[in-house]
Amino acid sequence: MRKIGLLLACGAALLAGTPAHAQKRTYINPIDLDYRYNWEQTNNGVSYRTGADPAIVRHKGAYYLFQTLADGYWRSTNLIDWNFITPSRWPFGGIVAPAVASDGDRLIIWPSMSFTRPGSILVTTAPETGKLDFLVRTMPDLPHAVDDRYLEKMKPGDIPPGPWDPGLLKDDDGRWYLYWNSSNVFPIYGIEIEFKDGTVVYKGEAKPLFTLHPEQHGWERFGQDHSGLLANGQPTKPYVEGAWVTKHDGKYYLQYGAPGTEFNAYANGTYVSDKPLGPFKYAEYNPIAYKPGGFVQGAGHGSTFEDAYGNYWNTGTPWIGYNWTFERRINMFPAKFEADGQFHASSRFQDFPQYMPKKKVDDIDSLFTGWMLLSYRKAASASSTMGEFAADRVTDENPRTFWVAAANKPGETLTLDLGAVKAVHAVQVNYADYKSGRFADAPDIYTEFELQHSVDGKTWQPLAKPDGSRRDRANAYLELPQPVRTRYVRYVHGHVGGANLAISDLRVFGNAEGRVPVQPSGVVGQRHQDQRDATIRWAKVPSAVGYNIRFGIRPDRLTLTHQLFSDELGNGATLTKELRSLNVGVPYYVAIEAFNETGVSKLSRVVKMR
Repeated sequence: MRKIGLLLACGAALLAGTPAHAQKRTYINPIDLDYRYNWEQTNNGVSYRTGADPAIVRHKGAYYLFQTLADGYWRSTNLIDWNFITPSRWPFGGIVAPAVASDGDRLIIWPSMSFTRPGSILVTTAPETGKLDFLVRTMPDLPHAVDDRYLEKMKPGDIPPGPWDPGLLKDDDGRWYLYWNSSNVFPIYGIEIEFKDGTVVYKGEAKPLFTLHPEQHGWERFGQDHSGLLANGQPTKPYVEGAWVTKHDGKYYLQYGAPGTEFNAYANGTYVSDKPLGPFKYAEYNPIAYKPGGFVQGAGHGSTFEDAYGNYWNTGTPWIGYNWTFERRINMFPAKFEADGQFHASSRFQDFPQYMPKKKVDDIDSLFTGWMLLSYRKAASASSTMGEFAADRVTDENPRTFWVAAANKPGETLTLDLGAVKAVHAVQVNYADYKSGRFADAPDIYTEFELQHSVDGKTWQPLAKPDGSRRDRANAYLELPQPVRTRYVRYVHGHVGGANLAISDLRVFGNAEGRVPVQPSGVVGQRHQDQRDATIRWAKVPSAVGYNIRFGIRPDRLTLTHQLFSDELGNGATLTKELRSLNVGVPYYVAIEAFNETGVSKLSRVVKMR
């Protein structure tokens, strides 16, 4: 006990004497933004914090993040701290799924457009100031877009109005290209354009580039776990949307989101061509970004950018879906182009803390800190509770369940018992919105709290609190300057802008003493008659908290991950999970790794799915 007391004293001194912002080395998903309250799309008068369709662009040494239905945009110099910028002008109350591109001097912002949303394009040479001007005040119609009843009269081969969900590319020769569409009927389109004399000139006819083929590509099937069904159980066609083009090593990677944003299966894929308008070929290793399991679920409709060190990142839109089916957040996964052209983003442990690289990184999975989830299914208690919204919901790794305090007032507490003394490295506080009824510009929308810790549950010490300027933090992430050995972690409430104090998950990361799980064995991957599906089997690992199913089209490159917790898989000696995201006619390989609060097992033997 004396040794632990000394460690706690040292930890407290470090916390008191070292500003947290000076020590930040890590990030976590969803990324820690002051997500804006959605006032355009309320559900029975209830508003909620949300973020979707992220476009991140590096411009003049900084990173700029634009997203759907925010009243401005964000700027960062390190990809960890994001500062909100209120623009000088912001059309139509809020933009949707914008295309953003830098030509070196200017940052161009092209919102989604339709017949019901007036069209204009913004430009700035100093985005850090918020000063925006009009590059194009009134957009000309796309070829064939004639009136608001056009969709009813469209024939095969006609071009829908818009562009909705636009994407922009300035090629190496200075020519501009536009890509767009969001539909479960029409394809992604592309056309060459020119910005000239305050307008956009369309050069030639819009060209259909590709559409979805869910009968061949399992991951393109709509619904939860690619069920093909809406939430009400009705079948529906999947959506293709979110065009974004990255040119790398002479190839054009036309990325897209599918099959729909309101489920765990939302992912990013790519087609590849050696010409900006194709023909494009489907990449058999798709999807490139995929995260159907864990706390963060969904990874579709985003952007790809290169950081200052030459590392690539792919962003997307994970799903919350409590207040409205399209309630969402923002994720950012490290990505890589292999020497043979394969493009992939890692979702492995991407809702656990990750190191932010300070140099070029070859192994993107090496960014995982090794700090494990210590709070899963741990005992939780609260100072008060509203109705059925009990405290134990904050440790279930489900953002759609949450604790609600009886009153939104300072001093309310939420306490976790980690079960034993463990080394705590970081904490993530994830707020929920329960009957919020708020607006983005309300003056009291900010988050204040402090974290305390205790070895015995009686004597409490400071652990951490948010640093920097006062702002809202729907997914507040606090990295400790030094690990602290403790058993109990307590949230002490200060302020939140919503009508109620609601927390979906209080997530604690670090390491427990003990051994990592043994290497999983008995792995079998069996393809079904429908080759889009496979059943994976392996022997249960006694000490495992969860597992990663890692799979891909090469045995030495398992680029896809499906994370599962042990209690999702039953108590049998052999565990099974069905994968429904495979491409027909493509060979696959699979392996399993197990994890617990101490660390991660060795990867099992890699086997071919047969």
